Amino acid sequence: MQEVVSITSISSVSPLGTNLEAAKAQYKQQNHCFKEIEIDGGSLYAAPLTPEGKAAITSLKLSNNKYQHLDDTVLFAIYAARNALKNADWREEGTFGINIGSSRGATILFEKKHQSFLEKNEVDTLASPTTTLGNISSWVAHDLQNDGIAISHSITCSTGLHSLLNGIAWIKSGMASRFLVGASEAALTAFTFAQMRTLRIYSQSKCAYPCRPLDFTKKSNSMILGEAASVICLEGGRKESALAVIEGIGYATEILKHNTSISANGQCFQKSMKMAVASTNLQEVDLIIMHAPGTVKGDLAEMNAIKNVFGDEPPVVCSNKWKVGHTFASSGMLSIEWAILLFQNPELIQMPYLTNQRVPEKIKKILVNAVGFGGNAVSVLLTADKRE
Repeated sequence: MQEVVSITSISSVSPLGTNLEAAKAQYKQQNHCFKEIEIDGGSLYAAPLTPEGKAAITSLKLSNNKYQHLDDTVLFAIYAARNALKNADWREEGTFGINIGSSRGATILFEKKHQSFLEKNEVDTLASPTTTLGNISSWVAHDLQNDGIAISHSITCSTGLHSLLNGIAWIKSGMASRFLVGASEAALTAFTFAQMRTLRIYSQSKCAYPCRPLDFTKKSNSMILGEAASVICLEGGRKESALAVIEGIGYATEILKHNTSISANGQCFQKSMKMAVASTNLQEVDLIIMHAPGTVKGDLAEMNAIKNVFGDEPPVVCSNKWKVGHTFASSGMLSIEWAILLFQNPELIQMPYLTNQRVPEKIKKILVNAVGFGGNAVSVLLTADKRE
């Protein structure tokens, strides 16, 4: 990147809460955010919104007759976007771009509409416009009364960080000076759980820490689903108000050998990380927040990629999925949020089930990874340094 881009605000609604202070408080605790959910006569773990988050979304839904027809993915995004703009104080500064994506889109509403069609052989008028992927950013733009470009897309689990890449591209091209980017996912449905379980990647454990990313001794997959939306305000240059500065970005896609997995040495991660740190001394990277969903092969492939790029003594690595689960498209954005908190509070790094976990002496530069089905990897290098 020839010119850096600043993150001037971030907001989320997630299993961690509805603001940065709530998220910080959660990271200070050693407990996870998983709840047992009854599914098809049995139970499994998932990471839903907090009671406060659910109440906030319900209040938003009831505040406008039009919003009562929207899927939770859209409502989550509207809620997070409102707070992000408020924190960045953008409301009086004119038009900005919007790019908020989702891996699965309007999951709950789409499944209800489809079930109704199967039962009645008919659909209601709003079935199509309220279940398209594009309605996420469109409704956010409507809610914020913004007439700039509004984009929605899906690049599976790396969607959030691809939104960030897109916002950076628009800013660096001169087509926009500010961009609101992020992702939203509300897919805690029986059908989604069934899909993940059929892939044999879902955690069956009931132990104290049932999702175990970076536990390279685990014998079974331990991924657990969560729901969340996270939205970031981007502005060109190093802003004094920046929470973090984006110094490098990288991306890569593997040649598809399997629908879900990446290569054993994480070729896409190797390429994306090398691109992100191309202008940086590798010794300056203090921490890597891995994608690491808790699967046996996925975690190991990413770790192999890290060692290939950084050598046998890489930076400290961590993952927050042991606490919040895998929120699909939003996962990378929650990692960005965690990175910002770690700049301010390095002690929030703990992963309590790991023994002898390394802790960096300082945290000034953090590399964040995400990847989606088929090997669509993104790496983002962040720094807390606002100086030129």
